[in-house]
Amino acid sequence: MTDHVVATYVVETSLPLERAAEVLAGEQSTGTFVRVERESDSVRARFAAQVDGLEELPLTGASALPGTVGDPAARRRARLRIRFPLNNFGPSLPNLMAAVAGNLFEIKELGAIKLVDLDLPDAFADRYPGPQFGVAGTRRLVSRPEGALLGTIVKPSIGLSPDELAELVGDLAAGGIDFIKDDELQGNGPHAPLAARIEAVMPVLNRHAESTGVKPMYAFNITDDIDRLERNHDMVLEAGGTCIMVCINTIGLAGLEYIRRRSQLPIHGHRAGFGAISRSEQVGIAFRAWQKLARLSGVDHLHTNGISNKFYESDAEVLEAISAVQEPLLGTTPAVPVLSSGQWGGLAHATYSAVGSTDLLVLSGGGIHGHPDGVRAGVDSMRQAWASAAAGETVEDALDSSGALRRAVERFGPARV
Repeated sequence: MTDHVVATYVVETSLPLERAAEVLAGEQSTGTFVRVERESDSVRARFAAQVDGLEELPLTGASALPGTVGDPAARRRARLRIRFPLNNFGPSLPNLMAAVAGNLFEIKELGAIKLVDLDLPDAFADRYPGPQFGVAGTRRLVSRPEGALLGTIVKPSIGLSPDELAELVGDLAAGGIDFIKDDELQGNGPHAPLAARIEAVMPVLNRHAESTGVKPMYAFNITDDIDRLERNHDMVLEAGGTCIMVCINTIGLAGLEYIRRRSQLPIHGHRAGFGAISRSEQVGIAFRAWQKLARLSGVDHLHTNGISNKFYESDAEVLEAISAVQEPLLGTTPAVPVLSSGQWGGLAHATYSAVGSTDLLVLSGGGIHGHPDGVRAGVDSMRQAWASAAAGETVEDALDSSGALRRAVERFGPARV
């Protein structure tokens, strides 16, 4: 049984690379800036982090982090693997983070330091249950056994009254949407509080389910202080809701794990604020490492961004993120990658060609709400495009058979192939 965690970093430093690796390992385990009396050989043997691998990489030309010391002309870059004894923190994600992503970002000898991956032992899966519903459970709840799961975000993000929201949800449900979510900006504000949104939306969805046998999933944003999460979840559950949403970075991993232990509903994990910890190549935590922590903590759906998005990530980075979420993780239930940001029907073929799977939740905000023929046509354009892509047809085939997709192209521009 593995009794250690391996953390992989990309660093830049003016120190010899081997020395920089030792500084990092020492600072995050038994060491400090000088050898102290009780840092005995036996203590170091049991608890000191060890350098597990070092691979030199080309420099990027990026500026060093503020406060970096050393000769800039001597800077080198490397991928480091550091092995941490599990006994240092146990299978506890908050305490793990203090070791693998704590003061190391402040070491002045490092001109760059980014945590890019984590290899975790089975003890973490024993402690953390991971997703409760995942791909299969979500498909069951929305009555969509195959094909891409298609959804949208309430637009405008904030400003609709509960009654206006209910009307919009009715149109989307009638159009055949699988999934609707609150925007991350819509939490529990006084204009449209959570309880009022639940009271307005759930009768619409319940009536739709009674008449069709299908209930679209609505992810109510229950993000709040930790002591209010369970109450918020219970309001959704008692009204017949089938999903809750949390902003992972604002409630924290401990908050996410707290509600996972108590939840009877799928958890839609929004990554709002993720750019603050990952956008810089010089510092922070890469998505590959971060998504493992989110999945272990219990999210069933996890945002990855989408191709041709409106944010900073390249298509290659997005596809790597989708692949990361689809990779097995310590035997936990597979989570659903959530594609969003600038998605519309014209991206279906390119996305499917690159990903090769429909075990995805594709969220189209403006691509549905901004369709020239209304939200129902927006849903149609997404459904027809994804069905065509999964069937192996070309974009031209889809355009020939789908008037809704042709109209979307007129509004949003050419489809990608």
